[in-house]
Amino acid sequence: MKKLPTIDKSWTLFIDRDGVINHEKEDGYILDWNEFRFYEGVKEALKMLCAHFSTIVMVTNQRGIGRGLMTEKDLAEIHSNMLSAIENGGGRIDKIYYCTAVDSNDYNRKPNPGMAHQAKKDFEHIDFAKSMMVGNKPSDMQFGRNAGIYTVYVDTTHPHTPNPNPLIDFRYPNLLHFARHIQNDQPTTTAINLPNT
Repeated sequence: MKKLPTIDKSWTLFIDRDGVINHEKEDGYILDWNEFRFYEGVKEALKMLCAHFSTIVMVTNQRGIGRGLMTEKDLAEIHSNMLSAIENGGGRIDKIYYCTAVDSNDYNRKPNPGMAHQAKKDFEHIDFAKSMMVGNKPSDMQFGRNAGIYTVYVDTTHPHTPNPNPLIDFRYPNLLHFARHIQNDQPTTTAINLPNT
């Protein structure tokens, strides 16, 4: 594995939702709060990570809305409960960006980088060269590449994704392993160079 860059409060964390924060629903969508289940250790992980990253934003595709299977009100209820649980655990997510588009070519739908640029508009201090994207799918990694962001892959749902992989900078079993590495094993070496995007 490559050495992690030194993380300080000038860094931003982008994070996917389903398959990273909570269990995915196989061949379906999380339609209400009753279906939402945190992965074990996620709230602990976010508490660790918020001590290192100045800004933490969630970027999530929510095609279930575009397909009429749920409403934005349903999603807002899920996210309100999720944020409350995370904050009660000592963590935080500063803002959530979601894309409801059905069309894969929509600029805001991952792997396209639209949600990263929305975040940059809202948080002007965000520097993509000092940002990381944590996700569980190759499309999350491509999103990171498209925005010029370091990519962190977690093996929660697709552990057989080939490794090494040109889209993946760092790889962990889950979010808690990543957070522990950030907290306990920060290198003193200079950051690696991003591949050309």
